Amino acid sequence: MDQEAEIKKVIHKLRPYLQRDGGDIEFVKFEDGIVYVQMHGACAGCMMLDATLKDGVEQILIEEVPGVLEVQAI
Repeated sequence: MDQEAEIKKVIHKLRPYLQRDGGDIEFVKFEDGIVYVQMHGACAGCMMLDATLKDGVEQILIEEVPGVLEVQAI
């Protein structure tokens, strides 16, 4: 499985947790070790967005997908 497919698989597993709180996450692209995502719903304006991305989504992707260095919301 290629990196992009693995990233999408991990994001798909994380979506229900974000949706439970009224938000959502969408994969945009993977480039130079950086996963770009778009946040929707409650996540888009949430004060905890940075913590959710860095302490949650980013840590899981770095652990599960070789080559992922960072996650950024666009």
